[in-house]
Amino acid sequence: MSTLFFSHPSFLAHDTGPGHPERSDRLRAIENGLSGPEFDALERREAPRGSVWDIKRVHSDDYIQSVFAAVPDRGYAHLDSDTVLSPHSGEAALFAVGGACKAVDAVIKGEAKNAFCAPRPPGHHAEFDHAMGFCLFNNVAIAAFHALEIDGIERVAVMDFDVHHGNGTQQAFWHHENLLYASTHQSPCFPGSGSERERGEFGNIVNAPLPPGSTGDDLRDAFGFIRPALKDFAPDLVIVSAGFDGHSADPLANLDFHENDFVWITEQLLAIAETYAQGRLVSVLEGGYDLGALSRSVAAHVKALMSA
Repeated sequence: MSTLFFSHPSFLAHDTGPGHPERSDRLRAIENGLSGPEFDALERREAPRGSVWDIKRVHSDDYIQSVFAAVPDRGYAHLDSDTVLSPHSGEAALFAVGGACKAVDAVIKGEAKNAFCAPRPPGHHAEFDHAMGFCLFNNVAIAAFHALEIDGIERVAVMDFDVHHGNGTQQAFWHHENLLYASTHQSPCFPGSGSERERGEFGNIVNAPLPPGSTGDDLRDAFGFIRPALKDFAPDLVIVSAGFDGHSADPLANLDFHENDFVWITEQLLAIAETYAQGRLVSVLEGGYDLGALSRSVAAHVKALMSA
């Protein structure tokens, strides 16, 4: 079975303004990285539009309404100092949610073994009632609840290897014993959460923070700490918050990862999925802000998915 790739033109229309690191060129860099003949077998699909009902699985009614009400008719609006709205941002956010949920549906139905989604805006910092860190709605958390409630999956594990801790996903999963959140991330770093002491109501949160300057060897050690929890949890579906801002070239943090490190962690997660989840894995883009490093890293990640 082929790997699926979900994107949508609206992701390019989410304009964050001059100089913003989370910009449309990120998606263009990814498309360029996936344009070679080695990706001819990658099955490309347009993300469907998600619904407010999908978003309500993770976010409050008041917050959802406030986001859409804040979308400007022209120019820009700020939900916080980092999180920017422009006239097409609301639609982009709906398609981002819809793509993640549709990828879960497709993988569970056996249309493909795994999938990669490249949404904008990203999602893992968005909390129950506020935006944060470029994120409007938590695409990965919404997709996980969708898998439980719509697709009948019993246990979903999310592995987040973005350089920044996914505080929003952790918050969404905290009280749910059939959801596991695991994260490697730089600490200290934005957003300030993600210590090993943060464990969740059911011990279903597993954080492995890494100091600035950590290398791929440190990533391997951190995942060695996480792997037993993933095995004990035995997920029926693995979802990945795939942030590539741990790359040594990324301007927003200070880890020293390279493309081969992202291949390694991808292969480890594919092995977990193969053992416990019939190979079912959905990867969703989060960060990555050096365009060249992002393009190369995503290409390496997707190539590993296609080799599963």
